[in-house]
Amino acid sequence: MPNPVDVYVGARVKLRRTLMGMSQERLGEALGLTFQQVQKYERGANRVSASKLHRIAEVLDVPISYFFDGYAGDGEVPATGLAEPAAPAFEHEQLSRKESIDLLKAYYEIDDPKLRRKVIDLIRTLAETARSAAE
Repeated sequence: MPNPVDVYVGARVKLRRTLMGMSQERLGEALGLTFQQVQKYERGANRVSASKLHRIAEVLDVPISYFFDGYAGDGEVPATGLAEPAAPAFEHEQLSRKESIDLLKAYYEIDDPKLRRKVIDLIRTLAETARSAAE
């Protein structure tokens, strides 16, 4: 079973790659890897070495800390000794959905910060209206 940190880091790699409109194949070429190796990193099936993570950060134009942003690991030693805990469901999974990525891409295509703020306000208003209607 993959380590939860590896799963999280892999999901962040996938999110950034997708937001940039980059294919697994293209990322793999930039890293000297096959797209299958990139897939394994993104699923957390293979751990990313420090040097490889550094190179991924360069290619995806983010600081290394980006891959850990939002990770809320508890850091406790599991009661079962040295066994790793099961990978929890992370909130970032919502960001991995195609519709979320499409929304983010479209949002960042808006250059005017005031207009982007209005888009956020509109979405919040729509969400509140939908919540109220459901109650």
